[in-house]
Amino acid sequence: MTERNWLVIVNPNAGGRRGEHEWPGIKKLLQKEGIPFDPVLTEAPLHAISLAEEGIAKGYRDIVAVGGDGTLNEVANGILRQQKRPATEINLGMITVGTGNDWARMFSVPASFAGAVRVLKEKKTRLQDVCKVTFGTNGNSAERFFVNLAGIGFDAEVVKRTNREKMKGHSSSMIYIWYLLTTLFSYRSTRFQIIAEDRERKGEYFDISIGIGKYNGGGMITVPYAIADDGLLDVTLIRKIGKWEVIRNLPLLFNGQIERNKKVEIFRTRSIEVTSNPPVNLEADGESLGTSPFRFEVVPSALRVIVP
Repeated sequence: MTERNWLVIVNPNAGGRRGEHEWPGIKKLLQKEGIPFDPVLTEAPLHAISLAEEGIAKGYRDIVAVGGDGTLNEVANGILRQQKRPATEINLGMITVGTGNDWARMFSVPASFAGAVRVLKEKKTRLQDVCKVTFGTNGNSAERFFVNLAGIGFDAEVVKRTNREKMKGHSSSMIYIWYLLTTLFSYRSTRFQIIAEDRERKGEYFDISIGIGKYNGGGMITVPYAIADDGLLDVTLIRKIGKWEVIRNLPLLFNGQIERNKKVEIFRTRSIEVTSNPPVNLEADGESLGTSPFRFEVVPSALRVIVP
């Protein structure tokens, strides 16, 4: 390894093993563009975190995630958690082979492999905010960073069910839509206490989204006003709502006009605490994490990313 080599972290299981199938072609494109790189393949969930940490310790300063939003989340966590170098001295790029690819959508990273490789070669970088979330897991608390969006309640339940299918090797955007609709008929709103910068909200809520970016679920615009580098979290609250009203309002999730529904509240904050009765699930960047209570805190300009 030389300091100018890129570390390419490949998730072969991403996108229903699309990572494995597409990697030989991606490898040829990187070679064609003259990008010197050393590839490593993930072997288990969370492996990309340690691969990124170890890579930085070995001297890598340019890292590429080949996978989906979950792979990117793990690589970003490795960059942010390691102590060898300031995180902003590491450049993070992405080639998407996942199903949602919502982080790439936020920054207009090309879906085509050739286009994504050209973005890497041009190596234009910018800083983005991240969010640190604390959550419950097996009776203890844990922390994780996310780079795009987190969901509490309904969204987290959909992701949990979708991820079960992914573990079986089934992966497509239609699986998410299928579980969105089927979960809708069994899910019940939950009583929450929400504290954001000294303001308290209490009541029954269907869903809570907290975003650095605006997209999730493969293109739904859940937090339409989110800006990735404004030093703020964008929060969308959906109060208790009937299933048929959700179905009627689905178009608003895709056209960025979710706020037109009177049961939706959108605001910005630097931190937010969420408790619930009973405990509910959390997803962040499409990964199922833990249960309430939660604390979210923005970390401004924490990650340097390679984008168009």
